[in-house]
Amino acid sequence: MPRKPPREDIDESRLDAHGPKSAAAGVTGVVVAAKRALEQLGPGRAVRTLRLVNQREGFDCPGCAWPEPRAADGGHRGTIEFCENGAKAVAEEATLRRVDPEFFARHPVAELAERTDHWLGQQGRLTHPMVLRPGATHYEPIAWDDAFGLIAGELRALADPGEAIFYTSGRTSNEAAFLYQLLVRSFGTNNLPDCSNMCHESSGAALSEVTGVGKGSVRLADLHRADLIVVVGQNPGTNHPRMLTALEKAKANGARIVAVNPLPEAGLIRFRNPQTPRGVAGRGTPLADEFAQIRLGGDLALFQALGHLLLRWEDAAPGTVADRDFVESRTDGFAEYAAHLRALDWTAVDEATGLPRTRIERIARMLAASERTIFCWAMGLTQHRHAVPTIREIANVALLRGMIGKPGAGLCPVRGHSNVQGDRTMGIWEKMPEPFLRRLEEEFGITVPREHGWDTVEAIRAMRDGRGRVFVGLGGNFAAAAPDSALTERALRSCALTVHVSTKLNRSHVVPGRTALILPTLGRTERDVQAAGAQFVTVEDSMSVVHGSRGTLPPASPHLRSEVAIVCRLARALLGPDHPVPWAEFERDYDLVRERIARVVPGCADYNRRVREPDGFVLPHPPRDNREFPGTSTGRARFTANELEYPAVPAGRLLLQTLRSHDQYNTTIYGLSDRYRGIEGGRRVVFAHGDDLAALGFADGDLVDLISEWRDGERRAERFRVVAYPCARGCAAAYFPEANALLPLDSVARTSNTPVAKAIVVRLERAG
Repeated sequence: MPRKPPREDIDESRLDAHGPKSAAAGVTGVVVAAKRALEQLGPGRAVRTLRLVNQREGFDCPGCAWPEPRAADGGHRGTIEFCENGAKAVAEEATLRRVDPEFFARHPVAELAERTDHWLGQQGRLTHPMVLRPGATHYEPIAWDDAFGLIAGELRALADPGEAIFYTSGRTSNEAAFLYQLLVRSFGTNNLPDCSNMCHESSGAALSEVTGVGKGSVRLADLHRADLIVVVGQNPGTNHPRMLTALEKAKANGARIVAVNPLPEAGLIRFRNPQTPRGVAGRGTPLADEFAQIRLGGDLALFQALGHLLLRWEDAAPGTVADRDFVESRTDGFAEYAAHLRALDWTAVDEATGLPRTRIERIARMLAASERTIFCWAMGLTQHRHAVPTIREIANVALLRGMIGKPGAGLCPVRGHSNVQGDRTMGIWEKMPEPFLRRLEEEFGITVPREHGWDTVEAIRAMRDGRGRVFVGLGGNFAAAAPDSALTERALRSCALTVHVSTKLNRSHVVPGRTALILPTLGRTERDVQAAGAQFVTVEDSMSVVHGSRGTLPPASPHLRSEVAIVCRLARALLGPDHPVPWAEFERDYDLVRERIARVVPGCADYNRRVREPDGFVLPHPPRDNREFPGTSTGRARFTANELEYPAVPAGRLLLQTLRSHDQYNTTIYGLSDRYRGIEGGRRVVFAHGDDLAALGFADGDLVDLISEWRDGERRAERFRVVAYPCARGCAAAYFPEANALLPLDSVARTSNTPVAKAIVVRLERAG
């Protein structure tokens, strides 16, 4: 039988730190995945469920957005098309543990608020809609119709629709996301913050300017064809483990790999593929040919240095380095870019990167020699003050070498949540362009607002200041994911109403407004049956492939409703029976939703037919498909000249980044084993170089408080164990969400407004 949820919480005094690993996956990964699945599901349910993960007849993994192989690209989808952390994600959702009304009757909200995120998440699936009324100490059950009536009443009582905030998680399906933004805009606001605001908004902002499309320009098959893959600010071994299989295949085809990161990560050192004899019995596959251990925030300087060297070699031998035909016929801004980089300050590069010039030159030589180069990155780049210019600088190097729009080459921002890219495609954005809004109006006979709405940071400010009065979250765990934890929690508590559509208990449920609702929804693994019969939903992966997802398990409770049904029923309660959008029909049959998506969303014509193809379909991407750039301001790809900048760290301080444990996905804490970094039994750790610790008067094993310093004051996170670790000098790391308390709300990336979680100036004080 599955193990019961934990009764006790984390005992950080039992934490064990024993040093990092030098290889990822292997048999241990299989054993851990099986163990977690058995604990949560039992043997029969585990086998029946896991065999359908990422299969054509099954459901999309609720973890990351890494794509599956497509037959049209010569790919083969294996029997096991999931990773260790994917198995954990499925086990968490398909668990037999339950959080029912009796659970809430036993636990007052004040007690639950003292529990860790790990404990809350391990209690199991939510089974009933619950309400916390003003002045109450416990959540209690509420009928669905009463819940919708309560929400509608609070929303109609607002002085202006702009006082409401409608947040979205990246696990929401395309159908639910399309209907959600339609509901919100029908109500009269563009306040549609989403999880992308906190992770990859910088990528979209930079790429939209440079290529005209805020998405990556590669397909999975391109990685297999590449000569060179540069992986920057990313830890695929934990965050996108199936990417390791693609990198292994690329290596077998002759590719070289460069890893750029402040920490050595096991997944980029060696991959022991558990589905191959070499991975099980042998030493596995070495991946990174070059590891550039860069200082936090030094990536802009690195790519300017690489561009400088490439330009210097091109000047010495014209036509041997730059793709002159591509640059002259497809781009603009090259002269300004080249003039800017020729005056590069190498002293600043040395200070910003901490890298030997010989290593930078070796990487530049690799770039110059490669005919097919892919640049991959994740939140190690996007969560900096200068994130947008950093990504523009990577694009500059790609444009210089003509590495966009040909097989085996391109720009590859690797997204997190499994449908965060699809949500944006479907209209979840506070600043959707005019053509999309106009098509909504024409299709549905409604009027939608044009004033831009609030993103995540702006929404928190609005709640803090009393301008945001109602918060509705379609999925996610806003309180834990957001920066400046204490401020965010105060902001949520100040709302008249908070609503969370969720599968499992999380931090946001115990940070209630004056009235709070928890609305339990179906997960990806579960059957969705509506009046017209069994339904399926669609998602978009990190490489613009749209495909179907079909759950097979019986719902965790008969009281659950699908996200589509919840949105449609709320719309009927709020907008009334005479609203021109046929909400009841959309709830009955999701094909009717997809018919409207086909007419409104660019690239989605004939949507119902194409998503029923075995591997779905690929959305159009002119830069990738035709080397065309109609989305930029000039109709060409754009070189940019960016000022060289990097974080300044006062003496006696460290520059801290937040990161994930191997035993978590975003704010979901699966367990307490970050085995690749050698941490077992706890989470409150801070990694720093041993020499830095000694210089500051600390040693491995000390207990410290972390204090972040910002212009508006200090923030403190208490009782972290110091772990001497081979970080880049001057840099440190700690897990989120525990370290989110240290992120100032106003410390954001320019242009994208993404919270700066990878460059937090901190000092260490001995814990009391």
